[in-house]
Amino acid sequence: MIISRTPYRISFFGGGTDYPSWYQEHGGAVLSTTINHYCYLTCRYLPPFFQTKSRIVWSQIENVTDNSQIAHPAVRAVLQYFEGEKNGVEVSHSGDLPARSGLGSSSAFTVGLLNAMNALQGRMSNKRELACEAVYIERDVLKENVGVQDQIATAYGGFNKIAILPTGDFAVEPVILPAGRLEELQSHFLLFFTGVSRNASDIAKEQMETVGHKKAELTELRKLVDEALDVVMHARDISSFGQLLHETWKIKRTLSPSIAPDFVNDVYMRAHSAGALGGKLLGAGGGGFMVFFAKPEHHEAIRKELQDFLWVPFKFETGGSSIIFYDPSSYSPGSLARRDFYHLREGEKGVSTSSGADKVIPMNVKKRITTL
Repeated sequence: MIISRTPYRISFFGGGTDYPSWYQEHGGAVLSTTINHYCYLTCRYLPPFFQTKSRIVWSQIENVTDNSQIAHPAVRAVLQYFEGEKNGVEVSHSGDLPARSGLGSSSAFTVGLLNAMNALQGRMSNKRELACEAVYIERDVLKENVGVQDQIATAYGGFNKIAILPTGDFAVEPVILPAGRLEELQSHFLLFFTGVSRNASDIAKEQMETVGHKKAELTELRKLVDEALDVVMHARDISSFGQLLHETWKIKRTLSPSIAPDFVNDVYMRAHSAGALGGKLLGAGGGGFMVFFAKPEHHEAIRKELQDFLWVPFKFETGGSSIIFYDPSSYSPGSLARRDFYHLREGEKGVSTSSGADKVIPMNVKKRITTL
């Protein structure tokens, strides 16, 4: 059995510049962090005692006789990506926070499943491979309208500037701060769930289609990445970080009417009037989680003002996607041959004492993808 743990992420600045239609011409950059709330995926080879080939447990329970029948798109795509995997598997998902809510949960799922499936086949994945393979699955196989920041952030983990080159290559630059400065930054954040989940791909499609008409706005969003870095790294008043978030909020609202519906604007204004210096709706927009930046002495007033929404405490995390439990199943490919108590039949004429249990079945997995 293998268990992977992959963090969700909060994107502060640069969202929108990670879409291919933008970065392939101008390059892009994002400032984001992963947080201590996670997507967990348990994988194992399904024991050979069932009529079904694979079993997938998420918000539904799927028992299929062929992996092409799997309804969960990411699971189906990942299992088909591992072409050489002919054995049935059991995949079970559990998440700390709701899906489709702006925290990169879809990419955390894809990254975590790739990590677990590689481990199940006895292979270690590096962060770059996981990020690039997840982009390939989501963008090229599933044809989702996605950028590339979520896959990179959830694979690598940490508080980072992610720079994306027009070639599709990328660099992950950890933001290194004294412990006191990092704690000061974290102490200003408040995260709330609006209770609304949405399909980010639909909203992202609208934004991607208007990229050519929003050059000034996206150029400004890119500049804010470096301005925010300057604030946190050079001992400037930390309140400026919140003010820059407010600038980002005003720009993002102009990219598409779907990003900030009326109820989201109302939540933002209520938080702002209660003391928030800035904030933003996370993900592509439309609903989900909202993060606010405020001096700690104003947090109680903001929580009271938004008491009809769920407040979710969090901390930054640095681990990225990892395998937290590794115990190769007794039903691994090399042990699926039946033993039939052969050791009790030794000497019986015409009966072989070889179980075939040590035979290794080769896995012909696709060549690694290392560019976007």
